[in-house]
Amino acid sequence: MAEHAAQRHITVPNYVLPALEFFARMGPAEAIVHGGRRYTYAETRAAVLAMATALSGHGMHGDMTVIAVTRNHPESIILQLALHLLGCRTGFVPVHQPHREQLSFIEDAGADVLIHDSGLADELISEALARNGRPVLSLGSEDGRPDLLAEMVIAAAGSPPDGGRAAAGAGHEPQALFCTSGTTGPPRLVLHQQRFYQALFLTAQLRRASGEPAVRHLGIPSFATTTGQMSALLALFQGGTALLMTAFGMAEFLAAIERERVTSTFLSPVRLREVLADPGLAQTDCSSLRHLNCGGSAASRTDLAQAIERFGPVLRVVYGMTEAPLITEYPVREIDPAHPQRLRSCGKGFATNKIEVRGEDGAVLPAGGTGEVWVAGPLLMAGYAGQPELTGRALVDGWLRTGDIGYTDEDGYLYLVDRAADVVVTGTPPVKVYSRLVEDVLAAHPGVRAAAVIGVRDAELGQAVHAFVVRSPGNGVTAAELRDLVADELKEPAAPRAVHFVAGLPMTTKDKIDKEALRAGHRDL
Repeated sequence: MAEHAAQRHITVPNYVLPALEFFARMGPAEAIVHGGRRYTYAETRAAVLAMATALSGHGMHGDMTVIAVTRNHPESIILQLALHLLGCRTGFVPVHQPHREQLSFIEDAGADVLIHDSGLADELISEALARNGRPVLSLGSEDGRPDLLAEMVIAAAGSPPDGGRAAAGAGHEPQALFCTSGTTGPPRLVLHQQRFYQALFLTAQLRRASGEPAVRHLGIPSFATTTGQMSALLALFQGGTALLMTAFGMAEFLAAIERERVTSTFLSPVRLREVLADPGLAQTDCSSLRHLNCGGSAASRTDLAQAIERFGPVLRVVYGMTEAPLITEYPVREIDPAHPQRLRSCGKGFATNKIEVRGEDGAVLPAGGTGEVWVAGPLLMAGYAGQPELTGRALVDGWLRTGDIGYTDEDGYLYLVDRAADVVVTGTPPVKVYSRLVEDVLAAHPGVRAAAVIGVRDAELGQAVHAFVVRSPGNGVTAAELRDLVADELKEPAAPRAVHFVAGLPMTTKDKIDKEALRAGHRDL
């Protein structure tokens, strides 16, 4: 982490200070809801200052990296803002991440202090302590460990806590670490600097100034993810309400939309498909929804069309990654009869983002040219923590090489066709087959519930296209039918050499199809 030390000591305004001033102006308005608990803006502000005071009492300061393992609850937001007020670097470990990857997160981050929910991750914390002893604090009562929640209450009950304001003015820039999903290799630690949070605050305040109604956002992604943090903080910084779910449950999700008059939520394509298939949806009043955001991976055209039919003109396709959490957006008001292909698009650049598609030589390609997507904008990462060479390859002259392959049309809409690592090069002479396009064709068949495509080594073709398909209930679609379908729509080289029917597809903790697991599993077939 030493490569970022100099940047952390640049004196810049701390974004938490104007946020707290805004919270004070919002006063009694509802800020955070979790189950039966409801925080006003005034209570949220007081809690952040009290938590910062408690943390300062344990010696927290701007040179520290603090790693937390928490569930999705209000104290996660409060803890993050309090630590950032002190100028700390934070990292929230994904709760559902495999144990080995959680431990790597802690070690690779160079954690100075660990904080965890009482009763959560005890084994992980013990193992981390055994490897490298460091202070451990708890959110809740834990044998022998300081309870930050109790100390926060004490601080709030005493004289007005200063919340570490002196530390906030000492020139330590708050930063945050996030873990990538690991769909193309081992998970990496992504470092975001304060400019990420400043951009969120500015965007939200501009929306408020424009007269846009404040959102009531139902957050499902964990606060450990960029998606979870971005959506919750955008709601708070706009004067809206962040509604948190500890974990996704269909009945609870649908009930919350109706009960809380939710105006905005985010679903991965996997969750969207589950919601559309649930019989309870027909009995749920979803009329309050203004934004149904779908992203994280590619959604099928069939599911998107069904979502438009069911929810109306509220669907918004979004494209981003941990390294750049919001790259493009596409508010799909309706299926445009003049441009039906746009249902495969992920839209145009979000806010001030710049999007370019470049060839292998780095030259910008014209509309229709397929190449790597490059993006520039205020939400880009600072780099991969502890991996300067990898950072140098990904960040070039202020641009991020996304590793995604796509093209733009004449109107600037971006279409993704694959990850660079997932392109299948097959045949003699070799041709490139984009797995996303094959998956779209397969998923459009009524007998297919889900599909994933990978390339496998083949003595004759170099690589061969292999498909993994989950059949729709009660449907007996055959491999030959699916192969012919792809051959008819995309030509023969794209047709799967083999189709494996499976009960389900392996997923990452971020609801993405785990193609590394498919490749590993294929070797065992």
